[in-house]
Amino acid sequence: MDEKWNVFVEADVVFMHRSWTGRGVYEVSLAPVAGGRRITSAVVEADGERVRKMGDEYDCLMMELIISAIVLGESAADLRAGLVELTARASGKSDLPAGVVEHSALGLRSGS
Repeated sequence: MDEKWNVFVEADVVFMHRSWTGRGVYEVSLAPVAGGRRITSAVVEADGERVRKMGDEYDCLMMELIISAIVLGESAADLRAGLVELTARASGKSDLPAGVVEHSALGLRSGS
């Protein structure tokens, strides 16, 4: 129950699905560049009945954070801080514990 995301790649597209529902939330297209890959486009589930919408800034941050923290295992401290800040702003609560915010959005590997 602590794993929040199933992430897989087909060709040059990264698919990010919620683990509990299996619903696709994000699709990120990548292109090769010197030293790695670069995001060239992204698709976000827009149906508010299927996913909770927090805005474009949140979605952009989440896509990058899922790839960075969950897939690549990076600390992504700046992205994590941005997640906490955006969530606090959206909720109107400035005292949200960072660990709780990260765990609810990212899952078990939040502290990695």
